[in-house]
Amino acid sequence: MFSKEESARLRKEFWTSFGKSFPRKWLRYNTKIKDLSLKFYADRKKAAVSIDIEMKDELLREIYFDKFLSLKGILTTEIPNLVFDKNHYLENGKKISRIYVELPNVSIHNKDTWATIYQFFNEKMDKIENIFIEYQDFIKDI
Repeated sequence: MFSKEESARLRKEFWTSFGKSFPRKWLRYNTKIKDLSLKFYADRKKAAVSIDIEMKDELLREIYFDKFLSLKGILTTEIPNLVFDKNHYLENGKKISRIYVELPNVSIHNKDTWATIYQFFNEKMDKIENIFIEYQDFIKDI
Protein backbone atom coordinates (compact mmCIF):
# COMPACT_ATOMS: atom_id res chain seq x y z
CA MET A 1 0.00 0.00 0.00
CA PHE A 2 1.27 3.43 -0.93
CA SER A 3 0.80 6.67 0.96
CA LYS A 4 -1.18 9.43 -0.78
CA GLU A 5 2.05 11.29 -1.48
CA GLU A 6 3.82 8.21 -2.89
CA SER A 7 0.81 7.36 -5.04
CA ALA A 8 0.65 10.93 -6.38
CA ARG A 9 4.38 10.86 -7.11
CA LEU A 10 4.07 7.56 -8.99
CA ARG A 11 1.11 8.84 -11.03
CA LYS A 12 3.04 11.97 -11.97
CA GLU A 13 6.13 9.91 -12.87
CA PHE A 14 3.96 7.50 -14.90
CA TRP A 15 2.42 10.25 -17.04
CA THR A 16 5.70 12.16 -17.43
CA SER A 17 7.46 8.98 -18.51
CA PHE A 18 4.68 8.20 -20.99
CA GLY A 19 5.03 11.68 -22.51
CA LYS A 20 8.77 11.19 -22.88
CA SER A 21 8.39 7.66 -24.29
CA PHE A 22 5.81 8.74 -26.89
CA PRO A 23 6.47 12.43 -27.53
CA ARG A 24 3.67 13.34 -29.86
CA LYS A 25 0.71 15.69 -29.81
CA TRP A 26 -2.32 13.54 -29.08
CA LEU A 27 -5.74 14.78 -30.18
CA ARG A 28 -7.36 14.12 -26.76
CA TYR A 29 -9.46 17.23 -25.92
CA ASN A 30 -8.89 18.97 -29.26
CA THR A 31 -11.68 17.15 -31.15
CA LYS A 32 -13.40 20.43 -32.05
CA ILE A 33 -16.59 18.97 -30.54
CA LYS A 34 -17.55 20.41 -27.16
CA ASP A 35 -17.67 17.74 -24.45
CA LEU A 36 -16.29 14.97 -26.68
CA SER A 37 -12.76 13.83 -25.91
CA LEU A 38 -10.36 10.96 -26.40
CA LYS A 39 -8.85 9.86 -23.11
CA PHE A 40 -6.13 7.76 -21.55
CA TYR A 41 -6.84 6.16 -18.18
CA ALA A 42 -4.73 4.11 -15.78
CA ASP A 43 -5.22 3.03 -12.19
CA ARG A 44 -4.05 0.24 -9.90
CA LYS A 45 -5.97 -2.49 -11.78
CA LYS A 46 -6.25 -1.55 -15.45
CA ALA A 47 -5.54 0.88 -18.24
CA ALA A 48 -8.00 2.14 -20.85
CA VAL A 49 -8.34 4.32 -23.90
CA SER A 50 -11.76 5.86 -24.46
CA ILE A 51 -13.97 8.17 -26.42
CA ASP A 52 -15.97 10.10 -23.82
CA ILE A 53 -19.18 11.81 -24.87
CA GLU A 54 -20.09 14.09 -21.97
CA MET A 55 -22.79 16.45 -23.26
CA LYS A 56 -25.30 17.51 -20.59
CA ASP A 57 -28.03 17.44 -23.24
CA GLU A 58 -28.98 13.76 -23.28
CA LEU A 59 -30.41 13.92 -26.82
CA LEU A 60 -27.21 15.46 -28.18
CA ARG A 61 -25.10 12.88 -26.33
CA GLU A 62 -27.26 10.12 -27.82
CA ILE A 63 -26.87 11.54 -31.34
CA TYR A 64 -23.08 11.50 -31.04
CA PHE A 65 -23.11 8.02 -29.51
CA ASP A 66 -25.25 6.78 -32.41
CA LYS A 67 -22.76 8.29 -34.88
CA PHE A 68 -19.99 6.19 -33.32
CA LEU A 69 -22.31 3.19 -33.16
CA SER A 70 -22.79 3.48 -36.94
CA LEU A 71 -18.98 3.23 -37.23
CA LYS A 72 -18.87 0.16 -34.96
CA GLY A 73 -17.84 -2.23 -37.75
CA ILE A 74 -14.86 -0.07 -38.67
CA LEU A 75 -13.92 0.63 -35.05
CA THR A 76 -14.13 -2.99 -33.89
CA THR A 77 -12.20 -4.23 -36.93
CA GLU A 78 -9.34 -1.93 -35.93
CA ILE A 79 -9.83 -2.28 -32.17
CA PRO A 80 -11.25 -5.67 -31.13
CA ASN A 81 -12.93 -5.81 -27.71
CA LEU A 82 -14.11 -2.21 -27.97
CA VAL A 83 -17.01 -1.64 -25.55
CA PHE A 84 -19.90 0.69 -26.41
CA ASP A 85 -21.46 1.93 -23.16
CA LYS A 86 -24.32 4.33 -23.87
CA ASN A 87 -25.08 4.91 -20.18
CA HIS A 88 -21.76 4.97 -18.36
CA TYR A 89 -21.66 6.45 -14.87
CA LEU A 90 -18.51 8.14 -13.60
CA GLU A 91 -17.45 7.82 -9.97
CA ASN A 92 -19.05 11.21 -9.26
CA GLY A 93 -22.39 9.91 -10.56
CA LYS A 94 -22.30 11.87 -13.83
CA LYS A 95 -23.87 9.99 -16.74
CA ILE A 96 -21.88 9.96 -19.98
CA SER A 97 -21.53 7.72 -23.03
CA ARG A 98 -18.20 5.96 -23.34
CA ILE A 99 -16.60 3.83 -26.00
CA TYR A 100 -13.50 2.15 -24.64
CA VAL A 101 -11.02 -0.67 -24.65
CA GLU A 102 -9.30 -1.89 -21.48
CA LEU A 103 -6.05 -3.58 -20.62
CA PRO A 104 -6.59 -5.57 -17.40
CA ASN A 105 -4.05 -6.70 -14.82
CA VAL A 106 -1.70 -3.72 -15.02
CA SER A 107 -1.05 -1.04 -12.45
CA ILE A 108 0.05 2.56 -12.44
CA HIS A 109 1.80 1.64 -9.17
CA ASN A 110 3.84 -1.17 -10.75
CA LYS A 111 6.67 0.15 -12.92
CA ASP A 112 7.10 -3.33 -14.40
CA THR A 113 3.77 -2.88 -16.23
CA TRP A 114 4.38 0.66 -17.49
CA ALA A 115 5.93 -0.34 -20.82
CA THR A 116 2.96 -2.63 -21.52
CA ILE A 117 0.53 0.19 -20.71
CA TYR A 118 2.45 2.69 -22.86
CA GLN A 119 2.42 0.31 -25.85
CA PHE A 120 -1.30 -0.28 -25.33
CA PHE A 121 -1.98 3.48 -25.11
CA ASN A 122 0.08 4.22 -28.21
CA GLU A 123 -1.45 1.47 -30.34
CA LYS A 124 -5.10 1.95 -29.34
CA MET A 125 -5.17 5.76 -29.25
CA ASP A 126 -3.40 5.94 -32.59
CA LYS A 127 -6.13 3.77 -34.14
CA ILE A 128 -8.94 5.75 -32.48
CA GLU A 129 -7.43 9.05 -33.60
CA ASN A 130 -6.98 7.86 -37.17
CA ILE A 131 -10.60 6.73 -37.41
CA PHE A 132 -11.81 9.92 -35.74
CA ILE A 133 -9.83 12.08 -38.18
CA GLU A 134 -10.95 10.05 -41.20
CA TYR A 135 -14.65 10.31 -40.21
CA GLN A 136 -14.63 13.67 -38.40
CA ASP A 137 -16.84 15.39 -40.99
CA PHE A 138 -19.46 12.66 -40.55
CA ILE A 139 -19.15 12.74 -36.74
CA LYS A 140 -19.40 16.55 -36.54
CA ASP A 141 -22.35 16.80 -38.94
CA ILE A 142 -25.32 17.23 -36.58
